[in-house]
Amino acid sequence: MTFDNFVSAQSFLLIAGFVIAFIMGAVVNKTHFCTMGAVSDWINMGHTGRFRAWGLAIGVALLGVVILEMLGLVNLNSSYPPYRNGQLIWAENLLGGILFGIGMTIAGGCGNKCLVRIGAGNLKSIFVFLIIGVVAYFMLNPFPGSDKTLYSVLFYPWLNPLAVNMGSSQDLGSVLAGESHALLARLVIGLILGLWLVWLAFKSKDFRSSPDFAIGGIVVGLCVLAAWYVTSNITVIADEQPYPLTQYYGEWDMLAESDSGKPAIGAALGAQSFTFINPMAQAVGYAGGGFNSSLLTFGIMAFFGVMAGSLAWALLSRSFRIEWFSSKGDVINHVLGATLMGIGGVLAMGCTVGQAITGVSTLAIGSFIAFAGIVLGSALTMKVQFYQMMYEEEASFGKSLITGLVDLKLLPESLRKLEKV
Repeated sequence: MTFDNFVSAQSFLLIAGFVIAFIMGAVVNKTHFCTMGAVSDWINMGHTGRFRAWGLAIGVALLGVVILEMLGLVNLNSSYPPYRNGQLIWAENLLGGILFGIGMTIAGGCGNKCLVRIGAGNLKSIFVFLIIGVVAYFMLNPFPGSDKTLYSVLFYPWLNPLAVNMGSSQDLGSVLAGESHALLARLVIGLILGLWLVWLAFKSKDFRSSPDFAIGGIVVGLCVLAAWYVTSNITVIADEQPYPLTQYYGEWDMLAESDSGKPAIGAALGAQSFTFINPMAQAVGYAGGGFNSSLLTFGIMAFFGVMAGSLAWALLSRSFRIEWFSSKGDVINHVLGATLMGIGGVLAMGCTVGQAITGVSTLAIGSFIAFAGIVLGSALTMKVQFYQMMYEEEASFGKSLITGLVDLKLLPESLRKLEKV
């Protein structure tokens, strides 16, 4: 995908992001692919179909990435965001994942599901998006008239010192086999793990009970892979030489005739795939910047693409429904959940798609940690909600939390505070 000028190349990047995300949004709506729902089905009903669909999406994306990377068709070592960064921010990944998992459970869905619901007519999700976007924006950008961000004030002083230097990269291939053999090691690890995830999905009767589980998992995985491929292979011809978009941006003064058309964020031109919390923050910045085209990114276009795809399916299937808050408590839950998702999504460097599928496809250790944190936060929140509903006043938060940890086998049975229902 080679272009003779930067504007054409960037336009293709943005349009591709929209088109691939459009497909994802339509299919996610059609198949009810939902990561919060996946955890809920598993924890509350013991049904693992949707959870295995999530695993299938990871497996498909992972298999594709390691094969394409071995063939030299993608390069994720300098991706946006930098999943394989040598600094393993494990504490941020874990805490962020837990907070995000709690938030998506309280608010009734993750970032991707929020966009899908907006397309299907859920006005509550617009409210959730705005809160996530504003919170995430100020986690990443200074408050007006200040050089402090929400992250630098609340988290940096005590979380950053816990980071571990993993050398050149934190991906499993580099860690286990060294930089010189990382590519082959990633292929072997990725094939084993990816095929195992695909096998786990199709071996289950729960998963095979509905074709939508397979369709959702395969298509979401392929969309993540397609985004990696497209964003890794766009080049601009300048001085008879091909330049990747990030390199062209870095040498803009020498290659471009003027600053006209220069994007505000150079890193956002690099190899990337779908993630939804940072793009929500970017969308807030885009709106606050007067919809300046220099602020438009792949992530923002993907954001719009998912909503448009969901809307298209909702109209086609006649499932479009306007929904609003049912009570004051419903409003409070969505505000709290959205706030936690905004904070947690930035700390974890991604969401249920951005880390658990896109990030894991790079084999970054931090992505696995964030994924585990999201599942833990969501599952534990559901356990607490369940026991407080069943036992009402007898089930204090502390008793419900400890009992939930026992149910998840994270504490011994002897510590159980409430009888299992």
